Amino acid sequence: MKVVVTGFQPFGKETMNPSFEAVRLLPDEIKGAQIVKKEIPVVFRKGGQTVQEIVRAEKPDIVILVGQAGGRTSMNVERVAINCEDCPTGFPDNEGNCPQGEKIYEDGPDAYFATVPVKAMVKKMMDNGVPAAISNTAGTYVCNDLMYHLLYQLKHEFPNARGGFIHVPYATIQNHPNMASMTIEEMSKGLALCVEAAIENEHDITAASGATH
Repeated sequence: MKVVVTGFQPFGKETMNPSFEAVRLLPDEIKGAQIVKKEIPVVFRKGGQTVQEIVRAEKPDIVILVGQAGGRTSMNVERVAINCEDCPTGFPDNEGNCPQGEKIYEDGPDAYFATVPVKAMVKKMMDNGVPAAISNTAGTYVCNDLMYHLLYQLKHEFPNARGGFIHVPYATIQNHPNMASMTIEEMSKGLALCVEAAIENEHDITAASGATH
């Protein structure tokens, strides 16, 4: 079995991106599966296309994308990606792109659900002391764009492969006062547990994990 795990390059004024630093710390093998670690540009379309090229080259069984969502308080496993690129004012990507409400794929559905076992991944992290939760929005920025590109590709090219996305909070070393943070080592531990859960659970578990808002 082969698992591709990706993280992002540094974004904006940050000199590092915890998403890839946590990926970098993963072992090269988890539960007998080969772990392929890749760094992705924080650029609309280009990031998604880079992931698609990696998937075509590696032909993995599982793909787990990782990005940072500063301000979140735990590891968030994303449930859904929507067919929309909508850049917040003042937050262009690393090449200055700032799409406003554009579709990612004209022939794509409004949304794709992750095909990794999101509930099992959260439970695995929580059972091992890593704060975690399911998220029902990956936003409309590059992270969502990347997740949608992947799931579109898996649907059309690799229907037997599974994929999803995980958001990590600020890293402690980024020094954002009064904001929730986590060490990169703990993030990496959470990612490893998610990989284990994805390998162990071809189908998701039944567990209460909904949200009222």
